[in-house]
Amino acid sequence: MFAIVGLGNPGEQYARNRHNVGFQSVKFLAERHRLSFDEKKHHARLAQGMIAGQRVVLAKPFTFMNLSGQSVAALVHWHKLDPSRQLLVIYDDMDLPFGTLRLRANGSAGGQNGMKSIIQQLGTQEFPRLRVGIGRPQPGRDPKNYVLENWSPTQVELLPELYSRVADAVELWLREGLLKAMNRYNTPERPAISTAPPISEEGVTP
Repeated sequence: MFAIVGLGNPGEQYARNRHNVGFQSVKFLAERHRLSFDEKKHHARLAQGMIAGQRVVLAKPFTFMNLSGQSVAALVHWHKLDPSRQLLVIYDDMDLPFGTLRLRANGSAGGQNGMKSIIQQLGTQEFPRLRVGIGRPQPGRDPKNYVLENWSPTQVELLPELYSRVADAVELWLREGLLKAMNRYNTPERPAISTAPPISEEGVTP
């Protein structure tokens, strides 16, 4: 059993936010494999099934971002998972250009509040994570407002490609392990989406 957790905030008002790219990614992954988020348990919406030959549970915590660790810890403990091997957390990162993916086996929260909560609740930094680049706002703009804004219209056009690459990376992790996935997706061989819009093209999707 593997747990794949996408981070975000619950509620329709947050659904298209950059900060919710984790939710958006696991939703895409579930749809690709015809899985449904039809279960509520461990403070999360869950979808269970098979992906890449492995039994998985996909999770979207509804505790809000800053308390994500409550849900993740409950999920890990219930299924008796080894976080260092059987957990993957997907979340946004402003320090990466839009469309860039970075897989790591461990590390600090890097200022991401959801990850801070997970590390605190699990009592360890030793678990894989997939950071999805959302880019930085223009100088002078509040980063907190930026992450809680919806994707720009041009970015929306590129999101299916981004979600697809995230799903590909998750499937490779499940099938062949983290090192293979890191070698494939952390290198210039698969660069950030080259047609990403300039930061000045901010906007709100309908």
